[in-house]
Amino acid sequence: MASSSFSSRSSCTRKYVVTLLLVFSTNIQKITNCNAFQTFGFEMHHRYSDQVKSIMGGDNLPEKGSLQYYTAMVHRDKVFRGRALAENNEDNSKLLTFSEGNQSFYLPLLGYLHYAYVTLGIPSLSFLVALDTGSDLFWVPCDCTSCVRNLVTSYGAYVFLNFELNFKIYSSNSSATSKAVPCNNSLCELQRECSESSGQCPYRVEYRENTSSSGVLVEDVLHLIIEDHEQKDIDARITFGCQSNSVLSTGAPNGLFGLGMGNTSVPSILSTKGLIANSFSMCFGFDGVGRINFGDKGSSDQDETPFNLTQRTHYEVSVTKLSVGRNLSDLRFSAIFDSGSSVTHLNDPAYTAICEGACRPVLKFDAQALHKRIPSDPGNPFEYCYELNYFYQT
Repeated sequence: MASSSFSSRSSCTRKYVVTLLLVFSTNIQKITNCNAFQTFGFEMHHRYSDQVKSIMGGDNLPEKGSLQYYTAMVHRDKVFRGRALAENNEDNSKLLTFSEGNQSFYLPLLGYLHYAYVTLGIPSLSFLVALDTGSDLFWVPCDCTSCVRNLVTSYGAYVFLNFELNFKIYSSNSSATSKAVPCNNSLCELQRECSESSGQCPYRVEYRENTSSSGVLVEDVLHLIIEDHEQKDIDARITFGCQSNSVLSTGAPNGLFGLGMGNTSVPSILSTKGLIANSFSMCFGFDGVGRINFGDKGSSDQDETPFNLTQRTHYEVSVTKLSVGRNLSDLRFSAIFDSGSSVTHLNDPAYTAICEGACRPVLKFDAQALHKRIPSDPGNPFEYCYELNYFYQT
């Protein structure tokens, strides 16, 4: 959900999974390291997998994809995570994560974005916020009458959960640790628009597709934990947006957690306060469940892709090759990592190279697609759609 707009021919690849793999193919090894798996010459199966169940029986084992299945995995992760992180973070710097647990979820119903629970204030309130590397400011709904307060959803991270989401609304008057951010604060970017009567700093964030969020800045405690065997609580005072007005689509109904490079992002604030190193990591599994660590500097044996830091506005990398099947092209272009975007966007010449075979050798993926192509429809914004039998119909 990058706050700066850009044009794209999104009709081709906005839901074509193969292009997502193309753009991020340089980081496949990094994702493997992030999940702490190594490659051996034998097969390994999860104890709840179908293979293990066929041998040991399925009694008392949660059904794969059920809420109990993921609850059991999260519990096991918490037991072993401290030891694993201590081994991977070689300089012993602190790793922080959300107090509600180090887990994020991919929710198709809420804009096809990744979400996590964050906890603010005293007494504490939990918010289900979208994780957005394409913007900086963290904001939650605040003292509003038209905010979304509940939502019944039948599925979450690719699995059927059948739960009701009851969204919290933040109020600075209800939190004992809340504090207004004055106009002379260094994080106030709209000082010229400050009201003389209140003296409180306003904020306004513009996103793509004519969406926005606005309100005032407040300061309160964000509840975190240290990722080690002790799981010590850390209450960090941060600045965030108290949203009173928003124009949003289906995404982020209960808040948005900006993870960008700007001074107002939570990772930047935590680093400035000396609580973490100036870095963080996000990992997403194929089942949609992920994790996030603030202060994670990685390990010396992992593969790396450097960012282009000329503008320092987005997490931008250089793509040096494109491949479709066995065809490879040396076409070069820049791409940004934006977890707030639901799908992959490709601009020209990359779009034309993949969709129309403008490069040599020809990359045209349509000729290599194994699935049946869906005929064009005026109501369908995508140029290339295929029938898939995996999670979704198209």
